[in-house]
Amino acid sequence: MRAVDLFAGAGGFSTGAAMAGANVVWAANHWPVAVEWHAANHPNTEHACQDLQQADFRDAPAHDILLASPACQGHSRARGAEKPHHDALRSTAWSVVTCAEVHRPAVAIIENVPEFAEWTLYQAWCVAMHALGYALAPMVIDAADHGVPQHRRRLFIVATRSKHPIVLDMPRREFAPAAQVIDFEAGRWSQIHKPGRSPRTLSRIEAGRRTHGQRFVAPYYGSGSGETGRSLARPLGTITTRDRWAVIDGDRMRMLSADECRAAMGFPSGYRLPSTHKEAVHLLGNAVCPPVACDLITAIKEAA
Repeated sequence: MRAVDLFAGAGGFSTGAAMAGANVVWAANHWPVAVEWHAANHPNTEHACQDLQQADFRDAPAHDILLASPACQGHSRARGAEKPHHDALRSTAWSVVTCAEVHRPAVAIIENVPEFAEWTLYQAWCVAMHALGYALAPMVIDAADHGVPQHRRRLFIVATRSKHPIVLDMPRREFAPAAQVIDFEAGRWSQIHKPGRSPRTLSRIEAGRRTHGQRFVAPYYGSGSGETGRSLARPLGTITTRDRWAVIDGDRMRMLSADECRAAMGFPSGYRLPSTHKEAVHLLGNAVCPPVACDLITAIKEAA
């Protein structure tokens, strides 16, 4: 089974597809850093670094399954009301239609935030896919239900060249706790009570201590797990493209390391990342969790 990966990013979709037995023959992204590190981890895949809205998909190889994660920033509520939800970002979804028109793969899987289905042009996008002969099966999947130590709800649209939408029997795995990915012997710690620390941060940490004891995680800003932090016995909240989760250990704290974010996303421990923490976290925060992609593709193969 040959696959291509559009908006491939860090390579979570590609990694999950490989875990499910697919051969990812081509991957593309507009950001050179993403292409560099995708290639480092998938050296046998052909790579293209370009704006996919301008791509000539005749240059892409034939494939059985199309994987795509078009830009989510134009849809996600996490972007914030104060930042514009640009049409230029939303319109990346039309690249999927263009590629599908050229190659007509048996299956396409499109990943985005759940708000993608609220896009004004979502129905028009669906009509375009229907016109190409695809039946669409949208489903919202939480990565935590697939053994990933993180709650991460994402919309996956499975498009099949069939009369009716595919019906999948997806496994539901036990939750993996945040404690599984945190190394208290590693990282760069700082004292919680130090000059310049935000009073709101201190207030959240104190509330977390009363609820969870001396060790827990908390959002570094007041969202996600609210004002009381999150028990290490639970999965983490969503890993984002910038540092979000602070690890609290007694009177010290630090942000999650890139290695911990990688584990929280479900990537293999040896998966290569940029040495720059900011770039590594950005790539990971945009990625598809490989175990979710693996379970989804495996279920599609079993239903075929």
